[in-house]
Amino acid sequence: MINKTATTNHSKTMYAGLIMSLLLFSFIFSFSQALASSVKELKSQQIDEILFNIHTYYVDDLALQNSQHIEYSTQQFERLYSKLDPYSKYLDEHELTALFNNTNGHYTGLGIEVKSIKDKITIVDVVSNSPAKKAGILASDIIISVNNEIVENLTLDEVATRIRNSNFSDINLTVQRQTSKAYISFNVARTLINLKSATSKVLDSGTGYLAIHTFSNNTLQEVALQITAMQDYYDDSLKGLVIDLRDNPGGTLQSAIAVSDMFLQSGTIVTTKGRFFDANKTFYAKRGDVLKGAPIVVLINENSASAAEILAAALKDNNRATVVGNQSFGKGSVQSLIPLGNGDTALKLTTAKYFTPSGKSIDGVGITPDVAINQTNLSQNNKAVIIKNEQTKSIQQLPVSNLADLQLVKAKQLLSMQ
Repeated sequence: MINKTATTNHSKTMYAGLIMSLLLFSFIFSFSQALASSVKELKSQQIDEILFNIHTYYVDDLALQNSQHIEYSTQQFERLYSKLDPYSKYLDEHELTALFNNTNGHYTGLGIEVKSIKDKITIVDVVSNSPAKKAGILASDIIISVNNEIVENLTLDEVATRIRNSNFSDINLTVQRQTSKAYISFNVARTLINLKSATSKVLDSGTGYLAIHTFSNNTLQEVALQITAMQDYYDDSLKGLVIDLRDNPGGTLQSAIAVSDMFLQSGTIVTTKGRFFDANKTFYAKRGDVLKGAPIVVLINENSASAAEILAAALKDNNRATVVGNQSFGKGSVQSLIPLGNGDTALKLTTAKYFTPSGKSIDGVGITPDVAINQTNLSQNNKAVIIKNEQTKSIQQLPVSNLADLQLVKAKQLLSMQ
């Protein structure tokens, strides 16, 4: 997947080996990786290589001087680096490994998602098949200490680093349980956790509900299996389908295109445009609709981003689905992963903008639903996390009560009318 031998001296041949289609996600797996490494620690050779790649491949022309002939000081480089969009950053060895794990649908960790709430590091979600879940850790627990070190004055990134770099096979977490205010200690082992990117359930009248939580390398297969399972339940083709993309922060471009193609007989899926010739591509649907024309309703909200927006726009603009919900996030850029040095580190760089089948850029704007229904109480994500694109456990959306989930109620109503 990655050209480990590529250097600035092989720049043009290297581009073909880039993960050009890493439309980067915004997965929200907490406690897995800290933020982008400090560029202040980079060596001059690394700086030269990064400068060359920015000059050659970055989506916007920053009018850079050629780094092969002009020597940049560290201060000049840092100023230039700060001009890049928030999705572009240098990835150290740990962050690069985490990114690959992410795209393959797994990561090594405890299985907890945390946020800073009122200056307290609070667990907001626990993965169902994780060591944290098995140990008895609950959402809303407040972390007090990690390996007997009080975390009161530490940031989320600092706590994540202590867990990741711990020399102990088990991590000791002391939490305060809000229901009793008591302190409880757990010994939890960091293990490999496999994540489901899609889940489903059958609705009434021969229709199905498909929730796509992220777009990883496994999503196409998982979506196909979920649809087959629902069709087997009815012993017939589905009469309609709700595709829930709410709180889906995105994923790989290939995955979004492949899933879109499942439901389209023809038409444009997405177009990418950039400065480098290979960044300009148009992707078309091939014949074959897994639902055989049965109606589709897509649910989106303010945290539907990136690859999720590609799928929603492809189905909407090709008149294949009705989109219900809130205005989506508006991440309309594509990031490529450019290996640096011997391939242990990389530059995640925005190399293209993508455009919907109707020719629109949704960057900073988002997708406008056909039927707007404001419902903000389902989301735990936030835009800062999406922009930072941290490795994360995608939130597994649990089916919400039909009475409380107004958007799902509307989707079912629309399907029943077709």
